Amino acid sequence: MKLKFTKMHGAGNDFVVIDAIHQDIDFSSAQWRQLGDRRFGVGADQILVVERPTQAGCDFRYRIFNSDGGEVEQCGNGSRAFVRFVSEKGLTDKRSIRVQTMAGIIEPRLEDDGSVTVDMGAPVLEPAAVPFDSSGLAGQPEGRDTLWPLDLRLDNAGHTVLVSAVSMGNPHAVQVVDDVDTAPVAELGPQIERHPRFPKRVNAGFMQVVERGHVRLRVYERGAGETLACGTGACAAVVAGIRRGLLDSPVRVSARGGELSIAWAGEGQPVYLSGPAVTVFEGEIAI
Repeated sequence: MKLKFTKMHGAGNDFVVIDAIHQDIDFSSAQWRQLGDRRFGVGADQILVVERPTQAGCDFRYRIFNSDGGEVEQCGNGSRAFVRFVSEKGLTDKRSIRVQTMAGIIEPRLEDDGSVTVDMGAPVLEPAAVPFDSSGLAGQPEGRDTLWPLDLRLDNAGHTVLVSAVSMGNPHAVQVVDDVDTAPVAELGPQIERHPRFPKRVNAGFMQVVERGHVRLRVYERGAGETLACGTGACAAVVAGIRRGLLDSPVRVSARGGELSIAWAGEGQPVYLSGPAVTVFEGEIAI
């Protein structure tokens, strides 16, 4: 079939966005992989699908497929691209919309300056609900957080890292590093992603604290590898940093692809993610 799509990005985290309201979409995981392939398809970190809602009180349903073809629960940067897409395509005239996701309802809002703010909901901090298997582990308290040891390999030797386990609708393991530029993301990221303590795999965040209102961040994403930015990863990192007593809200997050802003008032409160969403081009592909 001929598929119409829009290529977008949020701080360098790039997406193929598809209107499945006006197109019939029923793809296999192999077809999603083809679409996300940077050599044999369009290429993207994630593929975002706009559908009619199946839940009362929502404006749209939002589905996310990683470039490996797997469907995932949430994508923060993608949610900003989503609201800009439905606005630019005339699918809604609302500035703020309620969107159904696999992880629950989110409420992105298109701001007057063109940026997008998303109410990402409250973080999930109970290990079993992340999900993270903490059985038999001795957690290390730090501030209001608990750091969990993960046994890994680095330079062919045993290596243990301490992580915060946070869910923003999808699971994250956040560690603090001295310098994100020299952090061994390529070596440790895949090990953390598939660590047996995370039964649904996990996004691995590497956070450098610059000052109490500024961090630098790299994220090795589940099913996509390292991306230029990760919205839920930025949310999870800031939540972990505030709980550890290292940060004060709001926090500027510098990713390799651009800047994001995260605000969080504390336990039980929603996390607010703000940043750009940019349309790159539109196209059509036979798939």
